[in-house]
Amino acid sequence: MNLYPLFADLHGRPVLVVGGGAVAERKTAALLAAGAKVTVGATTLTSRLIAWASAGLLRHKQGQFVEAWLEGQWLVVAATGVTAVNRSIADAATAHRLWINVVDDADLSTFHVPAVVDRSPLMVAVSSAGAAPALTWLVRANIEATLDHSLGALVGLAAQFRVQIKNRFKDLGERRRFYSWLWRGPVARLLRAQQVSASEAALEAALVTADSKNSGSVALVGAGPGAPELLTLAGLRQLQEADVILHDRLVSTEILALARRDAERIEVGKQAGGSKTTQVEIHALMERYARLGKRVVRLKGGDPFIFGRGGEELEFLRSKGIHYEVVPGITSAVACAAYAGIPLTHREHAHSVRFVTAHCRESLDILDWSALADETQTVVVYMGVAQLGLLRARLMSHGRSGSTPIALIENGSLPTQRVITGKLRELEALAWKHVLASPTTLIIGEVATFANSLGWFGAPVLTSSTDLTRAA
Repeated sequence: MNLYPLFADLHGRPVLVVGGGAVAERKTAALLAAGAKVTVGATTLTSRLIAWASAGLLRHKQGQFVEAWLEGQWLVVAATGVTAVNRSIADAATAHRLWINVVDDADLSTFHVPAVVDRSPLMVAVSSAGAAPALTWLVRANIEATLDHSLGALVGLAAQFRVQIKNRFKDLGERRRFYSWLWRGPVARLLRAQQVSASEAALEAALVTADSKNSGSVALVGAGPGAPELLTLAGLRQLQEADVILHDRLVSTEILALARRDAERIEVGKQAGGSKTTQVEIHALMERYARLGKRVVRLKGGDPFIFGRGGEELEFLRSKGIHYEVVPGITSAVACAAYAGIPLTHREHAHSVRFVTAHCRESLDILDWSALADETQTVVVYMGVAQLGLLRARLMSHGRSGSTPIALIENGSLPTQRVITGKLRELEALAWKHVLASPTTLIIGEVATFANSLGWFGAPVLTSSTDLTRAA
């Protein structure tokens, strides 16, 4: 271990920052946030440092560094940007037995300022001893993504009840199990949902009954369109805490790989014309594992509440008294359009957008085709590959022009993404020519033409040919 890690309480303690530029300003901001009494010594200051000094937040010593500035200080930061000056400050601080950090000079520093994940009162610090600051920040970013912001409130709540917990659980092993329950159980879930009073009540009740068995729960999580980079941070945290994952067929292996290694993965996808898990069976699986005390993630492609039957699943969970929460995802229509360079609304071309599903003929029969034929709006069709002919016929019979631009986006946001543009009257012929398969999203409206000029991701956009247009 090259360095001995520690956290310093600087509340009300004098700290000297030498330098008045942007770096000194950044160091000062962090010290002020920690409650230090900061003195900044420099000939000139940034406008923000001047404002802080005028507001009485810091003391300014005008001029070049002199050793007398060190009197009464607890820490020193040298941020002058001049190596010789920084060295003289470091030598003087060492002679006074003061800890010093020299910005961007690990050899002159006796302490290093780490990259910090702040979930106060919980703090996570990452340091490379000044060897590779950029890598330190990357590590910090990875940790940041895994720790929910409600964790600070949970630590604060644990501190509030620390004495009661210690008195209730004399055995160290029992106490550790209780803290594990606190981290994984209903108290943490209630805090994530901003239900502070309820979380305190749940903790108090657990201390009375000593019921620290992990009660089960279900989280409906949107996996997004497929690219792992588009999974939300909240979704990632749920996957990393899950015991059981009930996932759709189209959830990518890359996203599943982000889950806890020992989590049980069960595919419950539905596929037109193939084997499927019924919604009743999915409900039964959620209830079964939740009753066993498991943390269940119901992982859905896109967003749970956009043609994902998330509402039905919440109704079922509520009827069974099972705790649930929802993590929205980037819905496939929005992601596919963005990755194809298509704005779904545009001031000059589309004042609204409609999302419809076309996974079977019955779903098409209940649509308001007159409204969908409005030329001033964009229509986005989910799960429509098998019904393209019927879609085209219905829209055109209700007045939508056969020359209306369309875009077919297969595997949107994935490396295998393909975008085919053309006209509404060509719809089936285009899909047949390019052998399109699910998942494919269909965008109908003037905005679809933007894919030809603004498309930026994946393979080049394919457009319909003259002979194909005639054939259609």
